Parts: sequence; C-alpha cells; structure tokens
Amino acid sequence: MTTMAPTGTPPDAIQLDLRGLKCPLPVLRVRKSLIAARAGTLLVVECTDPMAAIDLPNLVRETGDIIERQGDADGALVFHIRKAA
Repeated sequence: MTTMAPTGTPPDAIQLDLRGLKCPLPVLRVRKSLIAARAGTLLVVECTDPMAAIDLPNLVRETGDIIERQGDADGALVFHIRKAA
C-alpha cells in the first residue's frame, strides 16, 4: 500500500506501508516499486516482518540501490532506500 509521506519525509518520497505482511511479500513489493521508480527516488518502507532486516539489505545489494537509513519506529522496521541510476 502506498501512502502520503509523513512529516519529516521528503514530499517526493514513495511511502510503502508493508506492516502486517510476511516474507516474501515485503521484499517483492519493494522490488516492484524500485523497478517502477526513477533514479534518485526515495522509498520509505515500514514493515513488521523481522525477516525484512535480512531480506531488504540483500535485495538492495542485488539491485545496486542504497539503504540511506535503517531503524525502528512505532514497532516497525523503517528503511529509507534510494533508487540508483
């Protein structure tokens, strides 16, 4: 589900609320969004699946994109992923 960017997130960022989804859905949704995104686009991903802490960094290594920030907020893992060129 794509939603409006929360306060503190750049207005042009794509917000992905993947809370409640289990492996492999979060990584598949992020991959699909990265394929559709233009270079330089920021994806802000929120998910509750603990496997995302392993799966999303592996996906980004595979695609050549960049995790700019990774952390926890309100019981969810949060990733700021920048689409590479």
